[in-house]
Amino acid sequence: MSKHTIPTVKLLIDGQFIESTTSEWRDVVNPATQEVLARVPFATADEMARAVAGAKAAFATWRKTPIGARARVFLKYQQLIRENMAELAALLTAEQGKTLADAEGDIFRGLEVVEYAAGIGQLQMGELANNVANGVDTYTLLQPLGVCAGITPFNFPAMIPLWMFPMAIACGNTFVLKPSEQDPMVTMRLAELALQAGIPAGVLNVVHGGEAVVNAICDHPDIKAVSFVGSSRVGSHVYQRATQAGKRAQCMMGAKNHAVVLPDANRQQTLDNLAGAAFGAAGQRCMALSVLVLVGAARDWLPELVARAQTLTLNAGAEAGADIGPLISPAAKARVVKLIGQGVEEGATLLLDGRAPTVAGYQDGNFVGPTVFADVTSAMRIYTEEIFGPVLCVMQAATLQEAIAIVNANPNGNGVALFTQSGAAARSFQEEVDVGQIGINVPIPVPVPLFSFTGSRASKLGDLGPYGKQVLSFYTQTKTITTRWFDDAASAGKVNTTISLK
Repeated sequence: MSKHTIPTVKLLIDGQFIESTTSEWRDVVNPATQEVLARVPFATADEMARAVAGAKAAFATWRKTPIGARARVFLKYQQLIRENMAELAALLTAEQGKTLADAEGDIFRGLEVVEYAAGIGQLQMGELANNVANGVDTYTLLQPLGVCAGITPFNFPAMIPLWMFPMAIACGNTFVLKPSEQDPMVTMRLAELALQAGIPAGVLNVVHGGEAVVNAICDHPDIKAVSFVGSSRVGSHVYQRATQAGKRAQCMMGAKNHAVVLPDANRQQTLDNLAGAAFGAAGQRCMALSVLVLVGAARDWLPELVARAQTLTLNAGAEAGADIGPLISPAAKARVVKLIGQGVEEGATLLLDGRAPTVAGYQDGNFVGPTVFADVTSAMRIYTEEIFGPVLCVMQAATLQEAIAIVNANPNGNGVALFTQSGAAARSFQEEVDVGQIGINVPIPVPVPLFSFTGSRASKLGDLGPYGKQVLSFYTQTKTITTRWFDDAASAGKVNTTISLK
């Protein structure tokens, strides 16, 4: 395909999909074939400013849109996403690499948040206390902030944008979204469907770019709140820069998620869950299970886990029977391969080596097969770094308390799982482990939108999580109003110079 026939990804500014005038472009590449699917622009400073200006102008009317009308937009939007699920999944797989089944899961977990946003009429209610003093009532209003922004990663190009803009917009805000420049096409299709569902011009805007656009989002005085999901390095930068500029910020960042297995766990189900959570999506999940802690006699299960990993099929995500697709880019593959080599150099035992897989028909794909290290220590780089590939580090502990100490000593606090049939062990674990999302016999405990994503410690900056009840607080300002209406017939009293209401 010549450069003249490669489609260009558009910007969405003030209700119009426009061609960027930038001189800086990046190719969107199929990670299984290296085929260039599209070219994405890095928006100019003027285009970024226009997107924010459009959002600011739209806020004046959108904030006054009746709450029922906002809800009906998202009822329509969830219907459109369902109707276009197959097209969205195919687009996502082509540019991101994950299997079609996993792509549908990506979209569906975002769809759940859209459904939650449709219930905004029940969610965005304040409180009232009658007669808090003589003739005095106090009540609260949850009002929108204004223009909000989101910066999303490559690994969930449908789910994470849908974590952000539906809830922000349902609350009455307007939004500027910057998706990953590596796979923006499915995000743009979701934006098209959002406009089709009835989101007015300027309420949702999409810009593309790199560091300059990220910094512009952090700095722009008309943006009131920033939501971010991505690496710890970028997330720390976004949080510091945005908060110094006076904005609210929530940043979901790096992880090193552990699974602790007790010998009493259901053996076959646990092994299946471990293999799926460690190697699914080629390990490119912030909630991927990347460290396994085998307690006591559970160490004897390791050969069976390796055997299960060897049964998983590497292939292009669109191929039938594929369990694991490619990594997002050649650079990502090179980094994972380098880290595997460093693990060997540091003395970990390489039980399964996925560095040189053969995938028939896709010799140019960014494939790394399931990789398993035993005898891993907390000082090794394969343990201290988030590998973001299909690499499982296996450690051992004599007791549950020792396993909990391993988990809590790691600086990250995104997700953790315990596999056991003991209720007492499970209760002790969930009380003592210092991690945001905890699964008991659930390997990837991402909560449904009725609850909030609650990563902690180095995995999160900001007090409030994306979606769920917490995000209502993030995307709204609470106003507290105290009222007294005087009866004309009441006699006047003396002047009250105290702070009390009487």
